[in-house]
Amino acid sequence: MPKSVERVRADIPFLRTGVIYLDNAATTPTPKPVLDAMLEYYQEYSANIGRGLYRAAKRATEAFEATRVKIARVIGAKPEDIAYTKNTTEAINIVARGLGLKKGDKVISTVLEHHSNLLPWQRLESERGVKLELVGASKECLLDPADFERAIDKKTRLIAVHHVSNSVGSIQPVEEIGKLAQDHKILYLVDAAQSVGHMPVDVRRLKCDFLVAPGHKGLLGPQGTGFLYAAQGRLSGLEPLTVGGGIVEEVKLHRSKLVGPPQVFDVGTPNIPGVIGLGRACEYVLEIGVEKIAKRERKLLEQMLEIADIAGVKVYGPSEAVQHGGVLSFNIRGLDHHKVASMLDEIAKIAVRSGHHCAQPTMNHLGVEGTVRASVHYYNTESEIEKFVTSVGEIAQEMCS
Repeated sequence: MPKSVERVRADIPFLRTGVIYLDNAATTPTPKPVLDAMLEYYQEYSANIGRGLYRAAKRATEAFEATRVKIARVIGAKPEDIAYTKNTTEAINIVARGLGLKKGDKVISTVLEHHSNLLPWQRLESERGVKLELVGASKECLLDPADFERAIDKKTRLIAVHHVSNSVGSIQPVEEIGKLAQDHKILYLVDAAQSVGHMPVDVRRLKCDFLVAPGHKGLLGPQGTGFLYAAQGRLSGLEPLTVGGGIVEEVKLHRSKLVGPPQVFDVGTPNIPGVIGLGRACEYVLEIGVEKIAKRERKLLEQMLEIADIAGVKVYGPSEAVQHGGVLSFNIRGLDHHKVASMLDEIAKIAVRSGHHCAQPTMNHLGVEGTVRASVHYYNTESEIEKFVTSVGEIAQEMCS
């Protein structure tokens, strides 16, 4: 049965508090079916995975492994190419530390990246002598594939770029950049933290070697979950970040043999209920329909963009909704961004984010210290966005007149 906005809202307990929640780029509220799947694990088969032959252990292992299939359905991948992580940050670090990049190798990224897709490459630069080149962006925070073409040289080993900006919402030409990488036989990583679950994402169309995403944003899953996709068996070419129990075939006093991927990345006792919840969240998003989610978010974004016509309000990023994910970043002239966010909460119970959004280089590119960021998901309503636009207008009129 199709999931209407009203039905999805009814599934999210947090919304019963009366909050107008517009901080989905940071984390999304968890629907009850996802919570139920996690609770069912705790109540009915709360055992460890892969270590027991009794029924509860077998059921836990099967449910845990089944999530790879569900993630694969969302992004057009094969289950064996999916490794679980605790978040996007860990997934990027697995690639950065596990590829074996060395002095003289070059990584290309951009000035608009979330810190999680910048700091790991900076570390390789300082520790191993890997060269990091950062491609610039337009005033609207859009990337140009031609700039990547110019940056590529014989030393380039990897391009790492975001799909949708977490700070201003600009949608990047990731397919065109992927074709460049493929043509030059360069590895390609896409940070899909703000796109998976919000819009159709197909790893085959992106031509990416690696794609990383969290469970707790567009997918409506629990915090502490995420995944790394690696194409064509590339997981086997990555050294795991950590080693220890649960991933060995044989251990002797001075050497050991590990299991193969993707299970080699499940070291220790993983977040079993979280991964099971992530699997249910993937099903939930597919039940709504990713195309349907994207269409609705764009409609809500078009409505939010009305604040650009309010005197004293400056909107950052693309001016056209078609170039936006469900993220809108703005400031009100003469007001601190944190003050604006607090006022929205106080006067209208509207939850937004303020600050540099873990993207200080992007803020430097914009010439500001930070912004107010509002971000939507499928369950948000037109009346909520109308309240947001009206409240921003009232604050701007009162404080800027």
